[in-house]
Amino acid sequence: MKPTDGRRFIPSYVLNFIAFSVVTPYLSILLRNLGYSPVWVGILLGIFEGSAITGPFVFGYWADKIGNFRPAIIVTCILPAFAAIPLVRWNYPAVSAVLLAALAFGFRSRTSLLDAITTIQIGKSGDYGKIRVWGSISFIVFSLFLQWTPFLKPNNAGNIAFWITITSLAVLIPILFLPRASLTSIKQQTEEKNYEGKGISLLSIYFIGGFAIIFLCCFAMSSVYTYLPLYLTEALQWNAVGLMFALSSASEVPFMFLSVKLLRRFGALPLLALSAGGIALRLLLWATFPYKAVIITAQLLHSVCFGIYHPAAVRFISSIFPAKKRGIGMPVYLALGSGLPALLGNMTGGVIVQTIGFRPLFAIYAGTAVIAVIIFFVMGAKHHMR
Repeated sequence: MKPTDGRRFIPSYVLNFIAFSVVTPYLSILLRNLGYSPVWVGILLGIFEGSAITGPFVFGYWADKIGNFRPAIIVTCILPAFAAIPLVRWNYPAVSAVLLAALAFGFRSRTSLLDAITTIQIGKSGDYGKIRVWGSISFIVFSLFLQWTPFLKPNNAGNIAFWITITSLAVLIPILFLPRASLTSIKQQTEEKNYEGKGISLLSIYFIGGFAIIFLCCFAMSSVYTYLPLYLTEALQWNAVGLMFALSSASEVPFMFLSVKLLRRFGALPLLALSAGGIALRLLLWATFPYKAVIITAQLLHSVCFGIYHPAAVRFISSIFPAKKRGIGMPVYLALGSGLPALLGNMTGGVIVQTIGFRPLFAIYAGTAVIAVIIFFVMGAKHHMR
């Protein structure tokens, strides 16, 4: 199978990240509007992230087993759509936990499957960043739309659930029209003979240290995705959630375009360490200066915190898992490097916020990002330039 340029996947990324622009900024607000305390918000979002650990493994294994990603992606679009409305209708902790698990099972798995099949199709020489950046652009546009729309504003649980349902189903459209060949995993071994990840041990310093950095970065960033919206609306009384997330996504776009050049020049791990430093600085600014101008300025650091971080993390995974195992490789990344740290970060964060407040939370989580930077330097220079 010859690598393609991957442009056929752009519509899928566009619609997928329109759904992200609803779930990422507004899910914690939805739960608060249902009457849950910060501690319960943290617990329920921890369950959400915990379910996101299992889902990608299940769907990734299924896609690899049958050699076709389409059926799995279709199910991941339907699950969130069927879970969102009941989530606001049946307001009981146990019911909310089950529905959030279903929501995460589909929502998180879909991105994992898209990243897996895209990196398979474009090959190791492809430019993942230039495809993924269209997701960031759609996130920006729809975030601003939600911020300024005069109808169905996402200011209550029902409206947020409506937008989750509609945007999740919309992702089905390009998936149904993609040719089967573009969603079929690689069976031949020709590309893998020269694949850069061949021979890397899962017990190597490169693997363990790299995953430790990713884990700590995601733990720290959970305070951004879950508690920044609550900090803006509750502590600062500032209705600018959509605007702030659009601003941060806009800052990541140039770096997504440049990511392949940066990765070829510096390697994945040094860029992950740079991202960890950016996360620490961003959180420390919020912890120290509770002013709107500082919050806006710190949001621009998302260019480093995610615009560089995500392509570097995907390259790191691609360097370890060969193409025929990519359906499982991406879930490993989501589980160990995203789902588990987000679960712990959300649950711990809820207790911290309710006990001592938002700003101490940001300061504490900045410390975990600093530890990630230290790990990079401890690993040793010979492991850096992968």
